Amino acid sequence: MDPKAELSRVLQVSRTTLTSKLDGLSDYDVRRPLTPTGTNLLGLVKHLAGLEYGYLGEAFGRPPAERPSWFRDDPYDEIDMWATPDESREYIVGVYLRACAHADVTVGSLELSSPGYVAHWADGHRETTLDVLLIRMVAETSQHAGHADILREQLDGRIGGNTTIAADAAFWDDRRGQVQAAADHFR
Repeated sequence: MDPKAELSRVLQVSRTTLTSKLDGLSDYDVRRPLTPTGTNLLGLVKHLAGLEYGYLGEAFGRPPAERPSWFRDDPYDEIDMWATPDESREYIVGVYLRACAHADVTVGSLELSSPGYVAHWADGHRETTLDVLLIRMVAETSQHAGHADILREQLDGRIGGNTTIAADAAFWDDRRGQVQAAADHFR
């Protein structure tokens, strides 16, 4: 098995999972803060767009052709975990899709051992390679796709692909009861 091809495949699956979680939701619902820290679906997409451009673009001398509206000179100052009112869903998703395509060109044109440089990492740790950044991007995207899955379940009960909890409510009520009963042993 080709490691670069497998990492790219897993990254693509996670990207698709992430963006599918916005399907059929209102502009309000994709922006709603659903955790105490404000985590929301559109913010996850926005955040990952920046990581795609940074880790699989700028780190290899390939900055985006068009700088996204939220980019700042210091990435720690970016507004990247939520969408401002003037940033449309179409704009953010479009930036994300362009960032993914840009990243795919980087990955396709380089060897896994190709050197990269992440300017905002701590001194002594800025030099890296494509394999390290590709693994990091797979991990970040998979993690945030999982967050998106949970957020979507909170919004309308949609889980996994297109299944909803309501489609088999009795099963899920029973499962939740079993899980609660197991937890109750430790009260």
